[in-house]
Amino acid sequence: MIKWVLDLLILSTSVFLVTRILSSITVKNFTTAVLVALVYGILKTLLTGILVFFSLPFMILSLGLFLFVINAVLLWMTNLLIKNFEVKGCFSTVIAAFLITVIDILLHWLIPGI
Repeated sequence: MIKWVLDLLILSTSVFLVTRILSSITVKNFTTAVLVALVYGILKTLLTGILVFFSLPFMILSLGLFLFVINAVLLWMTNLLIKNFEVKGCFSTVIAAFLITVIDILLHWLIPGI
């Protein structure tokens, strides 16, 4: 349970940092970033497997890079569900999904035991 909460906080920090890096993404406050991370994490858990299965030819042709497009779709869905979170533009969504993934991986690497 504690690992799940720490993962949520790391993902929330990633979302919050990306909103500070990219001006096309806005989040009202850190509490909203936690909510975004929660919804994004739930969507990612529930839908990634299905979306990867249906996009398998693209995944193979792109050597797995199509996963960033899937993450962008999930981020766009999160944008539709949360009021105080806004992503402007398709390209911004793809860049934001990429940065959230990279920052999340780096934070997990920097904090051992998670």
